[in-house]
Amino acid sequence: MDRAVRYFGRYLKVERHLSPHTLRNYESDLEQFFGFMASLGNPTNVDQIELIHLRHYMAHLKKEGLRPATIARKLATLRSFLQFMTQEGWADQNVGRFVSTPKQEKRLPKSLTVDEAQRLMSQCDTPSGKQTWRIKRDQAILETLYSTGIRVAELVALRRDDIDLKTGLVRIQGKGNKERIVPIGERAIGMLKEYLNQVPAFGEHIFYNQKKTPLTTRSVHRIVKQVMKKINRPAGSPHTLRHTCATHLLEGGADLRAVQEILGHASLSTTQRYTHLQMDHLMRVYDGAHPRSRQEEPENG
Repeated sequence: MDRAVRYFGRYLKVERHLSPHTLRNYESDLEQFFGFMASLGNPTNVDQIELIHLRHYMAHLKKEGLRPATIARKLATLRSFLQFMTQEGWADQNVGRFVSTPKQEKRLPKSLTVDEAQRLMSQCDTPSGKQTWRIKRDQAILETLYSTGIRVAELVALRRDDIDLKTGLVRIQGKGNKERIVPIGERAIGMLKEYLNQVPAFGEHIFYNQKKTPLTTRSVHRIVKQVMKKINRPAGSPHTLRHTCATHLLEGGADLRAVQEILGHASLSTTQRYTHLQMDHLMRVYDGAHPRSRQEEPENG
């Protein structure tokens, strides 16, 4: 089993160019599955995995209270693993394709209002005990996330030559090593210029910590969360700003496919989640603006 997982992991890293974070998720999912198999005395050889084993495992995950989205991800990991093992001749067939994917919850992305986003961008002005370059860094991080809608992993991977401050375009290395070009707004460009003018060129990356090493995704999460608390959104995260960017683009009249390109979604159906938010916004505007949007209350007497 260990040999098969290592072989699969090498394929994901070399052939599919997955990030270290994603690789750890794959490895964790597979270790959990094989641990479950071993605990029940089931075979752990790849060629001995049967459909009934996967169904028992799915039932176990559901009983443990895992969300359908999490169970679906773990099933997708097993399908990918077994498909690869089948192609390489380690297994006769991919029994994972016979297991139904759990029905997903329709969870709408949480985003900030325009007013909340404006207030958030002004919260880094006077934090106590911080050097000026760190203040500018945090402002540039918030503005860049909100302006471009990029993922936090894409943000920390940004290098100086990825951003053209004159044309307002950013080159992003997205999931699966796919490259895309996204626009960046003037406010974000201004903050990046102020930050880069104050911070020494520690290296090729843009965002650094006090130790002169590139920021990690965890550090950016901590920075954003601290500022989110100031506008009473303690659950906010870098992903909240990604959702907010998409929502505000659509509310402003942006084309759905253009938003798909900006966010780097492989499927348009992923981007279409935001149309529900857009319709909610349109209904609020309509109810507040149209003189006959609501039925008049009958007069008493």
